[in-house]
Amino acid sequence: MLRSRSLLVILSLLVAGLGLGAYWLTTGSATEELQTSVSVSEAMSSDTSGYRRAMKVRPFRFPQDHGPHPGYKNEWWYVTGTLEDTTGAPYGYELTIFRFALTPPDSLGESSLIHQSGLGWRTNQFYMAHFALTNGANDIFHAYERFGRGGAGIAGARADPFRVWLEDWSFASVGDDTFPLHLRAHGPEGGVNLTVRPEKPMVLQGDRGLSQKGPGSGNASYYYSYTRLATEGTIVTGGDTLQVTGDSWMDREWSTSALGPNQVGWDWFSLQLDDGRDLMYYQLRNRDGSPSRFSEGTVVAPDGGSTKISREDVTVEVLNTWTTPDGSHTYPVEWHLRVPDHDLALHVVPLMPDQELDVSVRYWEGAVRVEDSTGRRLGRGYVELTGYGDSPASPTS
Repeated sequence: MLRSRSLLVILSLLVAGLGLGAYWLTTGSATEELQTSVSVSEAMSSDTSGYRRAMKVRPFRFPQDHGPHPGYKNEWWYVTGTLEDTTGAPYGYELTIFRFALTPPDSLGESSLIHQSGLGWRTNQFYMAHFALTNGANDIFHAYERFGRGGAGIAGARADPFRVWLEDWSFASVGDDTFPLHLRAHGPEGGVNLTVRPEKPMVLQGDRGLSQKGPGSGNASYYYSYTRLATEGTIVTGGDTLQVTGDSWMDREWSTSALGPNQVGWDWFSLQLDDGRDLMYYQLRNRDGSPSRFSEGTVVAPDGGSTKISREDVTVEVLNTWTTPDGSHTYPVEWHLRVPDHDLALHVVPLMPDQELDVSVRYWEGAVRVEDSTGRRLGRGYVELTGYGDSPASPTS
């Protein structure tokens, strides 16, 4: 948990979405007292002037777009996965590295332009990383957070060879190509050392990779996903090092954006079904709890073909909630999710209710299993929930 800390150290706080997986930057004076956490609406109210915006559909270029986009205010490299050990016991993990520009690109000095190589001390780039590990066999959850400047080798990102890192937490290409990727992160009570390889082609979310999140031009991100990554390696939990296999999901977004004035958070689902299909859906919430018209998602077929879905295509019904021990946050933790046009009627249940990251911005990010109405397994995945300290419960339709 992040307690009182100088804003000279933190510089800014941000919130992820979706995997939406997204976090936005805020700043304040060094004399202000930092809250234990901030709300989504507070964190996404920062000044966007002087930065590039996601305004229109653009061509994606690789490997360049796997790397950083310093003209935009923020971006993230986000991976979650559901794993099993050799006995079949379930686990989950999240590793996300965020990059923030602290000043617009027209104020960049010569030294700050070389942040991608990690050289130099003077930089306007700031990095934050979150790592969480769910031990579904023993109902144990650990979450960790790190901050670092994007210079002097402390943190950085580059496209070729691909590497994103904050100290020794990292995503990095194993060979000459971007994939496979080696993922590494650890905390005092848990860690992951994993290799991931795509099982399906990349998916461009939204309108050919332009994902509109709110009203107004530029309140959007450039967003692509790898919805199914074969995963193998080891995790450390409970003092044991375990061989694991499973599937991961990777999201990449960059933007300079803000929530609309009536938006307070989101419920984001990334589900990998046993029939070979994958489902991503984020339901942005308005202040009255109703779903925003900008809610949307994608159904990915076994062969990698994708179909966009809108708010009108999806029904989300909350079946159960969980309240934090301090009583400050109540999250939905069990759902019926239906997409009738794709013959999907899914019962989504967490591996354990308490998968809240109580970090600079509190949010719930947890491994889930997917069942039918009889309890038969249909798949597994991850759910992210933000904005629940200061907003109504999740919408029910």
